Amino acid sequence: MTSFPALRTTALVTVAPLVLAMAGAMHPAHLTAATAGHWVALHIALLPVFPFLALGLVLPLRPTRWRGVEGALALLAWAGSLCYAAYYAGLDAVAGISAGAVVEHGVHGAAGRLFATGDELGRAGVYGLIVAVLATSALLWRRHGVRVLPGAAVLLAACWSFLDSHIFWPRGVLTMLGFALGFALLTAARRTDRPEPPHG
Repeated sequence: MTSFPALRTTALVTVAPLVLAMAGAMHPAHLTAATAGHWVALHIALLPVFPFLALGLVLPLRPTRWRGVEGALALLAWAGSLCYAAYYAGLDAVAGISAGAVVEHGVHGAAGRLFATGDELGRAGVYGLIVAVLATSALLWRRHGVRVLPGAAVLLAACWSFLDSHIFWPRGVLTMLGFALGFALLTAARRTDRPEPPHG
């Protein structure tokens, strides 16, 4: 029987990608004068949601030994997650809010450059997320063995898709569902019949 703490953790790590998947189903396929208002409003609403995608990588690290190999891997996971949160928020602000605003107000020629800049920021963020996935998976593999491999594989596939899918329907929505599945698998891999040794 699944314990309440395990269900709570699963809910915490999957809520952001599930919200993003639902938002992706409503995301305009193209930015035009007709869709610009919706485009801007959606990206403003999602600005605080995208960073929480990384929660699925840092929450399973608890408890953490901040020394030795585990400490180094935990630090790398946190650094990659923070890189993702910062740079992907930049994509959301530049290619989402700013590009939508200039199109909505009829400013011609600026949206293309904003998209290019946003894409660069987004890729940097996803590369940080890949580092975090690898570091978290390596740390959990040291603790729980091969049980973490399915979740790690799903998350790496989702990261690869995330590089150019954003949350656009259909691939972006499937990418977010992939993150939710991968995070749930990593959480399940942490469950053990034996208590873990105390961590300093």
